[in-house]
Amino acid sequence: MDPVLLARIQFGLTAAFHFLYPPVTIGLAWLIVYIGWRYLRTADPEYERMSAFWIKLFAMLFAVGVATGITMEFQFGTNWSTYSRFVGDIFGSPLAAEGVFAFFLESTFLGVLIFGRRRVSRGFYWFSSLMVAIGSTLSAFWIIVANSWQQTPTAYRIVGEGVFRRAELTNFLAAVFNPSTLPRYTHTVVASLLTGAFFMAGISAWYLLKGRHQEFARRSLQIGLVAAAVTSLLILATGHFHSVQVALTQPAKMAAFEGLFRTESGADLILWGFPDTANQTVRLKIALPGFLSFLIHFDPKATVAGLDQIARENWPPVELSFYPYHLMVLLGGWFILISWLGLLMGGRRFTSRPYLWAVLLSLPLPWLSLELGWMAAELGRQPWAVYGLLRTQEAVSAVVPAGQVLATIILFVLIYSLLLALLIFLLTREIARGPEPLAAVPAQEVVR
Repeated sequence: MDPVLLARIQFGLTAAFHFLYPPVTIGLAWLIVYIGWRYLRTADPEYERMSAFWIKLFAMLFAVGVATGITMEFQFGTNWSTYSRFVGDIFGSPLAAEGVFAFFLESTFLGVLIFGRRRVSRGFYWFSSLMVAIGSTLSAFWIIVANSWQQTPTAYRIVGEGVFRRAELTNFLAAVFNPSTLPRYTHTVVASLLTGAFFMAGISAWYLLKGRHQEFARRSLQIGLVAAAVTSLLILATGHFHSVQVALTQPAKMAAFEGLFRTESGADLILWGFPDTANQTVRLKIALPGFLSFLIHFDPKATVAGLDQIARENWPPVELSFYPYHLMVLLGGWFILISWLGLLMGGRRFTSRPYLWAVLLSLPLPWLSLELGWMAAELGRQPWAVYGLLRTQEAVSAVVPAGQVLATIILFVLIYSLLLALLIFLLTREIARGPEPLAAVPAQEVVR
């Protein structure tokens, strides 16, 4: 058994499972802010009812996200001690900032949302929802800062030698705003908003199909579809922004994404195909001539670097980068189609059973897209743990035997499977129960 492969599998499994939760909580948090703002403006009890229901689901997802995130940090010290030593000076600041400035803000005000509905003023309750949304979004920023530095390391100097070699921070702000931070952060946040929107729209579609909670479901579906329609277009803009950055700073990754084995002037944008690494070609490809060059350089005849410019030992796994990337892009097209179709349908979107089924079945697809995007980004970075500085093969803990890593993989799979089953049970039970009528709220002045 290869301990490096097992360590990668373990981290991949735990990271993929954890990544199910932060995006939907970020997106749902901002939708709850909007719903709370509508209640603040109108004093319509239906908005309060909506807020209470979605906050319950948010709290369940948040709790599991916190629990699964903690285990990932322990793995840095157990399976990846060489990596931790190398990046410790860089990672310490953003991870500390995430805890101090984001997590405590989010968790403190979430307590108000869960327990304070009848104990604080309407305005402070809405303010608490805003702080939860800001906290969750800030938390994502600091985590992406840490991960982005791995992709495009800046503001460092190498000190020490051999196993004691490490990167030392020279400029905090330059490291925070390394070339990939803002492109990756904006793309991830927009994708998170899209995930929350489809989560809300999908559950609302289910209620409409069942003929239950009609007013609640209509309003929630409307909010979810509008948010999905806007963010599905923003995904295009942020994705393009990110792709240009990847092409300029990680040319091997972009070449793997596009199956570009040879440097080309007027490079085609491949919509789909089957990369063949052995023969360095893409079979049965469907492509737009010159469009990759145009998207990256705004010149359809510009030269785009291929894998022939990269030493063979530094190639990413082409197939494992190509397929997730293209599936993610195809799903992005579906999100645009289904959300904008709903808006164009007008009132029929609430009654058309085929459309409501399409929305319901689309509920898990943003999660799939996020996982595929994460896979493409991380596999496309290989063979580097820190791009150009530290190989993954060199980053693992030398003293942890393969048998122990395998045992923890099995344990994690069992525990996470039970945790996921419990979460699904609680969510489905709460959704089946539906939003409950709320007691009359004492009259308060409506903020206008």
